Amino acid sequence: MGGLFLAEIVLPGVTRSVSVARRCVGEVLRVAGHEDVDDVQLVVSELLTNAVSHTASGEPGGFVTVEVASLDAATVYIEVIDEGAAVTVPEMRNADVGECGGRGLWLVEAVAVGWGVRDGGYRRQVVWVECATRRSDIFPVTAGRDLKGDLWV
Repeated sequence: MGGLFLAEIVLPGVTRSVSVARRCVGEVLRVAGHEDVDDVQLVVSELLTNAVSHTASGEPGGFVTVEVASLDAATVYIEVIDEGAAVTVPEMRNADVGECGGRGLWLVEAVAVGWGVRDGGYRRQVVWVECATRRSDIFPVTAGRDLKGDLWV
């Protein structure tokens, strides 16, 4: 993990840990000076939910680890480390209209600067994500003209 290491959070592989991780990551990032952490918290929720639902981390006695680093004043790097799965590797899929799940990685893709999966060794899997924490870094404000020719900012 590159950048300035901020925190490591180890939690039981249960559904309740998702909200705990979300709050912890948000608080760590705010204390470190990051501004817009809502997208990061959304990503952490999605990745933790996947780890608890689809890997050995969600089995009795399982756990999941979240590592948090600050790459710079406006970018963070998060790793969600789970206990792996026999056949499951996180991948985006097309959920049917009536399905309640199956869209989490699409959300991650939409708000993250980048994300991926790597082998964490000893039956572990690491899902990493890089997120911007300043909206102006994601959607830069530029001046332009509307259809009538009026200037807007």
